[in-house]
Amino acid sequence: TQQLINGSIQEETQQVMKNLQAILWEAGIGFEQVVKTTIFLMDMQDFSVVNEIYATFFSAQFPARETVQVAGLPRGVRVEISMTALIRS
Repeated sequence: TQQLINGSIQEETQQVMKNLQAILWEAGIGFEQVVKTTIFLMDMQDFSVVNEIYATFFSAQFPARETVQVAGLPRGVRVEISMTALIRS
């Protein structure tokens, strides 16, 4: 919708993960095909909250992950997550 959810860190993280889930589903895959993620946080104090929500989207092994604190993110968001997934043919 191009609309941001500017709420609590919980709401933002939940929406980011739902958006990523929709992208994966559109590609015909799920979180089990994710091999690497990068989490960008405005405040590392939010790590435990973000990590707890992030973990609910994975059912088996977690992918390789790095988490970094950044000075700013686009449009004032507090969390951004990138994922790399493998599509097997």
